[in-house]
Parts: sequence; C-alpha cells; structure tokens
Amino acid sequence: MKLMRHGPKGSEQPALVDADGKVRDLSGVLADINASTLSPHGLKRLHELNPSTLPLVETPGRIAPPWAGLGKFICIGLNYADHAAESGQPVPAEPVIFMKASSALIGCNDAVVLPKNSLKSDWEVELGVVIGSTARYVSEADALDHVAGFCVVNDLSEREYQLERGGTWDKGKGCDTFGPVGPWLVTKDEVSDPQNLSMWLEVNGKRFQNGNTKTMVFNVAHLVSYVSRFMTLHPGDLISTGTPPGVGMGQKPQLYLKPGDSMKLGIQGLGEQQQKVHAWNPELIDG
Repeated sequence: MKLMRHGPKGSEQPALVDADGKVRDLSGVLADINASTLSPHGLKRLHELNPSTLPLVETPGRIAPPWAGLGKFICIGLNYADHAAESGQPVPAEPVIFMKASSALIGCNDAVVLPKNSLKSDWEVELGVVIGSTARYVSEADALDHVAGFCVVNDLSEREYQLERGGTWDKGKGCDTFGPVGPWLVTKDEVSDPQNLSMWLEVNGKRFQNGNTKTMVFNVAHLVSYVSRFMTLHPGDLISTGTPPGVGMGQKPQLYLKPGDSMKLGIQGLGEQQQKVHAWNPELIDG
C-alpha cells in the first residue's frame, strides 16, 4: 500500500495510490495519516479497504510529506563504505547517529531553500524507514516487526556548517527545507527486500548517485535494533539510513548546489522526488 498526503501546507488530505497508480481519497475514512494510522492496527484497517470504492483524486496538486506529526528525524552517517571513502572518513565500527530538525521536513517536490551564506550545500538520496510500533531494546531478529514502511529521503547537507564550524553534524543537516520526504510511505508488505533497492540522484539532468541498499554497511534491521538501544522509537519516527557515493563533496573538483539547480531522485518501488534550489527566501519556507 502506498500512502500519501496532498494539498497546501496546513490543509493536507490523506490518500492512497492504488495498483493502477491512481490516487484515491482517504478523507472519508480518516482525518489524516499520522502515528496512529501507522500502527499495526491502523494499517490493518486500511489494508481491509477496497481502493476501487474510494473516490478518485483527479488533480492532487502539491504532494505533502506522507504522514503528519513526524516525531524524531534520525539519520545514519557513513553507512555505505564507498561514500565513507569519498568523504575521507573510515568505515565506522558502529552506526553513526545524528538528528535532523523536524523543521527540515518538506514535501518531496517542495522548494529547497539554501540557508544564508551557504557555501557547500549538498545532496544525498537515502532510504527512509518509518516506525510503526514502539521499539525499545529490540533484537535485530524482531526489528522489522516495528517498521510501518519505507520512503525516499533527500538528506541535504550544508558541508561547511557540518564539518568546518565545530561541534556535531546537526547544524549542517537540520537547515530549513533540508529534509524532503516522499512522495509515498510504502508499507512494509510491498517491499520484499529493503536490502536490494536501487537508488539514484541527478542534478540538472546529470546522474551523480547510482547505488543499491545492498551495499549498506549496517542493514535496516540492525539499524532499528541499534538505535532502539539509545532512544525509544515511536510510531511516526523516521530513520534515514545513509547515502551511496556520488555526493557533491566527493566530486573532483567538489560541486555544490546553487540557486536555479534542480534535483531529481528516486528509489526502486518507492517513487521519485524533484526539487528546485532557491536562494534564501523565508516566504518559500513559510508559504
């Protein structure tokens, strides 16, 4: 099942995408897609629906983040060995955990706005893992039982803020609009193997990233189990699992985003995103 939300900011409506790719209105069934929707009980209720009985949404318009009430936006760094190499970093012995601010979250095609004085803003296509039931000290064997589904994430990063300004990575990762998510939340039953999904990203029509989740250092089950040892995971929390090589920082010479650039990215079975890059403009963030 592919769950999505559409409409202007503050007026989003719930929907699902049927087997024929048609958008079906869920507003008569539930007020919104949120943490309770992502619970096993909530997803079971939706799975029992016959999509053909739901009204069609002819023109969805803006595609919003697939669920409301994002809790924690957790990210894993250097989780592909070849990306660690291009970053000049060793492959970590344990997962590197950092956080993106929830205010970084935007819809999959919303405007990406560079922060003031940005010098080195970069792109990263990543597999997102959405939690569906509370996880605390869960075993790796049971970890996927706590997953509601998967999504595409662009983990945008301001490298100067992240690496050259002291402190932790968070200041370069949590900038406004630096977390496009969607277009869909694809439920776990539709993803036969999260460790074999092709993924790619283009900037201005040129392919820079072309990877597969099978080359992760730490797989999805390990990451959910590992993170749950350090913080309780709640329904609606998101874990972004790292990026394959091909980021701007790894180019020779290095290449970073500038106003007017466009990004297009996707993951097998999880849909595609497309964003236009803009100079600092708070109206594009708040509008």
